[in-house]
Amino acid sequence: MRTEFSPADARRFYDRMGARQDAQGFYEDAALDLLIANGRFGSARSVVELGCGTGKLALRLLREVLPPNAEYTGIDLSPVMQRLAAGRLAAFGPRAHVLPTAGGVPLPLASGSADRFVATYVFDLLPPAALRNAVGEAFRVLEPAGLLCSVSITHGRRFPSSLLMKLWESVWRANPRLVGGCRPIELSAALEGERWESLHRETAASWGISSEIVIARRR
Repeated sequence: MRTEFSPADARRFYDRMGARQDAQGFYEDAALDLLIANGRFGSARSVVELGCGTGKLALRLLREVLPPNAEYTGIDLSPVMQRLAAGRLAAFGPRAHVLPTAGGVPLPLASGSADRFVATYVFDLLPPAALRNAVGEAFRVLEPAGLLCSVSITHGRRFPSSLLMKLWESVWRANPRLVGGCRPIELSAALEGERWESLHRETAASWGISSEIVIARRR
């Protein structure tokens, strides 16, 4: 079994996927709706998104939710995704930036520079040590009382989602490349109690694929 999925693997996979990533909305959109509804973006001033992909979520935030003076910074390790996101957000001028990353930490951002740290279907790509590092980096980048707003693939709670997600995890264990490196996780378990205050947690299942929505405040 091969359960390693390196940053280089992720870069190659998402470079190949490109704009087709938007087709995953059939199971992502319901969870993203809940993230937006509970992430208090209407009062945000500076949003960082780790793994911005094609910029689909960023476009929605900038058009519909964020205040007119709020700034957005997207980060992605795929050059193809960086190009797609930058093109999609070009109309917002200096309010929106897209930066590259090598897939590790630290991110190219100042400490305490954001009040929202967004990661959707990114933490579930990371092995445990890298996940802890990424959560720690979110803590560093957020200002006190800033919000971590995340969606990840998770274990199903009821049939048929529970069965489908067990099958998903089995495929991931056999060859993570077949599922883009994503596996079911429980992000809420990775947030340290003394550093994070949980504000919202729920699961949503679309087409049997289960997602965990987590909003946590940096202490």
